[in-house]
Amino acid sequence: EKHISIQRHLADLEKLADMKEGKFTVAVTQNTDLLVEKKPCPLCPEEKLKACYSHKLHRHLQNLHWKVSVEFEGYRMCICHLPCRPVKPNLAGDQTFSKMGAHYHCIICSATITRRTDMIGHINRHVNKGETESRFITVPAPSSHEVLKESATEVQVLPNYSTPQKTDSYFNPKMKLNRQLIFCALAVLAEERKPIECLDAFGATGIMGLQWAKHLRSSVRVTINDCSENSVTMIRENCHLNKMKVKLNTEEDDNDEVMADGEENTDTIEVTKMDANVIMHLRSFDFIHLDPFGTSVNYLDSAFRNVRNLGIVSLTSTDISSLYAKAQHVALRHYGCNIVRTEYYKELAARIVIAAVTRAAARCNKGIEVLLAVALEHFVLVVVRVLRGPSPADDSAKKIRYLIHCQWCEERIFQKEGNMVEENPYQQLPCDCHGSMPGKTAVVLGPLWSGALFNTGFLRRMLLQAVQYSLDEAQPLLKTLVCEAECTTLKHFSTQSFYDENKQEECGVYIKTPNTSAESSVVHGKRKSEEVMRNAAKRQKPETSAEHPAFYYNIHRHSIKGMNMPKLNKFLNYLSEAGYRVSRTHFDPMGVRTNAPLAQFKTVLMKYSTPTYAGGQAEGAVHLAEDLQAGEQVQAAADSKAEDVKFPEDDRSGVAATMFTEDCPTHCAAD
Repeated sequence: EKHISIQRHLADLEKLADMKEGKFTVAVTQNTDLLVEKKPCPLCPEEKLKACYSHKLHRHLQNLHWKVSVEFEGYRMCICHLPCRPVKPNLAGDQTFSKMGAHYHCIICSATITRRTDMIGHINRHVNKGETESRFITVPAPSSHEVLKESATEVQVLPNYSTPQKTDSYFNPKMKLNRQLIFCALAVLAEERKPIECLDAFGATGIMGLQWAKHLRSSVRVTINDCSENSVTMIRENCHLNKMKVKLNTEEDDNDEVMADGEENTDTIEVTKMDANVIMHLRSFDFIHLDPFGTSVNYLDSAFRNVRNLGIVSLTSTDISSLYAKAQHVALRHYGCNIVRTEYYKELAARIVIAAVTRAAARCNKGIEVLLAVALEHFVLVVVRVLRGPSPADDSAKKIRYLIHCQWCEERIFQKEGNMVEENPYQQLPCDCHGSMPGKTAVVLGPLWSGALFNTGFLRRMLLQAVQYSLDEAQPLLKTLVCEAECTTLKHFSTQSFYDENKQEECGVYIKTPNTSAESSVVHGKRKSEEVMRNAAKRQKPETSAEHPAFYYNIHRHSIKGMNMPKLNKFLNYLSEAGYRVSRTHFDPMGVRTNAPLAQFKTVLMKYSTPTYAGGQAEGAVHLAEDLQAGEQVQAAADSKAEDVKFPEDDRSGVAATMFTEDCPTHCAAD
């Protein structure tokens, strides 16, 4: 039964006083023969309030109990002064029983809360977690779930669903692009071999696993896992909402299959309640996706332990404060990497995560092939293919190197391989800042992944899947990624040739040439599937032969003061005409990925920049050759003068600007 302090109306409290009247004396008036009963307060002990007349009791209940109550679902939780809650003993032990602690009784969990504000916050936490049904209320409370729809999949979400600290079933609408990219990767893998077992290790609402099962159907066997009981319940409800069969499998319970009423879909989703490390240790999967709240390094060893050969592991890291060099000590603690804030910090974050993935795979004698690496505002997504064997593991581990970064001009280069320790490794940088500038101008970052970040053929097939399933948000990003992987511009991106090449590749994978001998004409299913996987692996080797250049330059970061830069697309054409590979990058909207050194990058940028003042703009087109020759002479003079002049670190830019202005008044009059 519910506590007596929880009532619907004030009159109910007065009725409770009538039930206890027999325990108290009855007062008789002197002038009349009427019996006037004194009633006790049902929520106060006799030491606090003695029995009183009805009008006084009504005033007491209304002012001291009803007005300060907390309302929930039509019930009032009134303040209670009965000895229900133990009171901490004070210095005078004999006064403990004379002072009873005032408190509230929770209608949901029967907890006792002292302060009214704390009681309100306690009830709100129950509501945010979806715990709105009271054990005392026989009539079910109205559902507070909100139904959202994404990619033809409906899910129920709790209030504050976008705040992971306040709800167990976290759902972030901003991660829709992330879910579409992962779906495309799974769809490509489902074409290579069927059926595949895939795991969503952190289900939350189950939106990702439901999309897999709803669109790919019999090609995949989906398992959605979560360690929270509330999340598992929410996943079951969302499966029934999308008319899916649910197969429960928890650590405590046996397998149980639940059928939805009026179901139309015959697909079955397995829902498990256990730790992500446990389920990945117990079972093998072809596709594993990790999306914990924060870093995923704690789950990498378990993910690579039982993943099948040529399977795919994708992970989403949302600890961008450490990966984007805002909390460098956290990056050192989680990933073992020394980093600083650079202009290419997003690509640096992707290479940090891939390095951690490579080390985890190598500990299980497995190598990786990076299929996709995306770093956007809210997350870092990495998709890798697993290559079983010590040789691929050694090849992948060799691609983890340190990066030498110049803090003066932002030039960077991966440290050369070898066991010999150089006396001055900063000499490997293409720039001469370490010789011309005082002090230590470069730092060693890493260890980082130094290999390719994209697989062109895999990205092309992902784009096909995005078009097939009408994933509009993923298509522009995938086109940019294909161009970035090939290091070309969108102008040279041909959709027709893209489809033709993909059809030829699919024919090369799935069409088997006939054998002449009668004995080899019959191919068993297992042998055929192994041959398909081998062909897929062989086909992907030439796709990564022309590796894209590492890192990119921000055109605004290296602009010349007092000069108007050319448009970004025109600047890409200028670099391409100069003989360099060039493309845009998704990491930075104003970034340029190129194999040109920074010095040549600045030379081309200066060549096609125009002065900001009007006179220079009019004369710039006529005297362009003379200006370029004068600029080269000024740069040579500035370099020679910088070797002789030593100036303090605090005023480097000012002195350099003064030297440049004195030597070249024509170009820098605006300064």
